[in-house]
Amino acid sequence: MSSNEAKASEGSHAEAMDAIYRTQRHIYDLTRKYYLLGRDRLIEDLAPPPGGLVLEPGCGTARNLIVAARRYPQARFFGFDISEAMLENARAQVRNAGLQDRIFLTRGDATLFSPQRLFGVSGFDRVFCSYTLSMMPGWEEAVAAAAGSLARDGQLHIVDFGDQNGLPGWFGRGLHAWLARFQVSPRDDLQHVAAQIARARGLLIDHRSLYRGYAQYAVIGG
Repeated sequence: MSSNEAKASEGSHAEAMDAIYRTQRHIYDLTRKYYLLGRDRLIEDLAPPPGGLVLEPGCGTARNLIVAARRYPQARFFGFDISEAMLENARAQVRNAGLQDRIFLTRGDATLFSPQRLFGVSGFDRVFCSYTLSMMPGWEEAVAAAAGSLARDGQLHIVDFGDQNGLPGWFGRGLHAWLARFQVSPRDDLQHVAAQIARARGLLIDHRSLYRGYAQYAVIGG
């Protein structure tokens, strides 16, 4: 893809996300807490080293960053999102939480980002993606970019919708139909894609199913 095509694709996705979240952003956290399962489990698993740098691509309202910053006061946190509408809420919530000296936000595309260009750092000790890949065109590139942004001994944590194989068929069909209304598509091949990316970088991967397949959780690292 040429640079012009990449910019056009980024602009199109940004416009789509802004259209979806221009109004939803005000109730996003309240409504999502009931079905974005596994987010807090991921945060508990992060355990960044003292002075560590933690990144969330697709940070949305910064809800996860705020929870993580309170959980790990010795670390610094960074987030970016392609939707300027969501970033408006994120910046306000970070200010309200009094964490603007430890959480740094900017606009960016998860499929093609540079830690140095966005934040002036060479890499991150922890990167996490929480229910973002299922909303991204080119999500495979987002996983590769996130893995490529890891510092030595860093880890990439991912939680997202699973295949629902352990749940009744009607539930999975209904969930997929409902998610499609918001341009959300569960990534059933996340395990395979993440394993390929980990192998190419000489990293290990741990992938597990959560809540009878409702969610999936992957960790890539050294």
